[in-house]
Amino acid sequence: MNHSAGTTLVTGATGLVGNNVVRLLLARGERVRVLVRAETNRRALSDLDVQITTGDVRDADAVRSASAGAAAVIHCAGYVRIGWARPELYQSINVEGTRHVVDACRASGARLVFVSSSDVFGGCSLVRASDEDAPVGPGPAVPYVVTKRAAEGIVAQAAREGLNAVTVNPSFMLGPWDWKPSSGRLLLAVARGWAILAPRGWFSVCDVRDVAAGILAARDGGGLGRRYLLAGRTLQWVDAFRLFADVCGSRRPLGRAGPLMLKLAGWWGDCTTRLTGFEPDVNSAAVALAGLPKNYSSARAEAELGYNLRPIEETVRDAWAWFRQYEA
Repeated sequence: MNHSAGTTLVTGATGLVGNNVVRLLLARGERVRVLVRAETNRRALSDLDVQITTGDVRDADAVRSASAGAAAVIHCAGYVRIGWARPELYQSINVEGTRHVVDACRASGARLVFVSSSDVFGGCSLVRASDEDAPVGPGPAVPYVVTKRAAEGIVAQAAREGLNAVTVNPSFMLGPWDWKPSSGRLLLAVARGWAILAPRGWFSVCDVRDVAAGILAARDGGGLGRRYLLAGRTLQWVDAFRLFADVCGSRRPLGRAGPLMLKLAGWWGDCTTRLTGFEPDVNSAAVALAGLPKNYSSARAEAELGYNLRPIEETVRDAWAWFRQYEA
């Protein structure tokens, strides 16, 4: 079936990935429907020729109604935060929301592309990049990772039962149209001179526009039940922060934070959460996850989807240019 000939429903269309997917679909002349919560700021969708359906992935009836008549569903919606607070929210959005999308695709016959995360793979080897078949490595059982793994399990089981579904696993993304912002908060922190020291560890950085292209390629040509890592360039956090600073014209970090300082930072974040009910970005879950070596291979996506990465320097420059234009 030619999925590009029909309507594609995108959940999470106001987020970094979803908004880039929507814009790429429109640039290709395709029909797009989006599922947006009533309370969501819709600035990311202004002036875009999309059909807006109001609803929440936690509402099975709303998801079923939005999916009706769609040739494909790209499920980008999720609760993306690294911390310990409000585990029930991760469960209701990431797990039950995905279950509702799967059930709706079963009912409508739509092709499903589930957008998961490379974080489900845990810690990896810096000697040999992990691929889709690698066993789960060590890492903290933070709610985001746990619920994304559970959601993947739901999609995989449905695919074994005949659902036309595929899963993609992007790594850390930067790029334009980061309205909230999400990953771009890190770039902005460096630009504002707040990142005096960088975390320890390695991570994989890619361009959200390349990920969006990979997602559409998975929709059109991904194998039934296949997983595709849409990863990027493996960098130390400190090297990434230095690149961010150079592009933004801000102060470079002094170096990497030591283990004791990181432990204290995580402890401070957890205490702040308990005292105020507000969980800061720096907490023990974020510190532990950032410290893992994250090194992935996108060979399968390159071979089967034509996944291709632009230079990381271009990605950072374009992300910073977008923030200066839209978020100044």
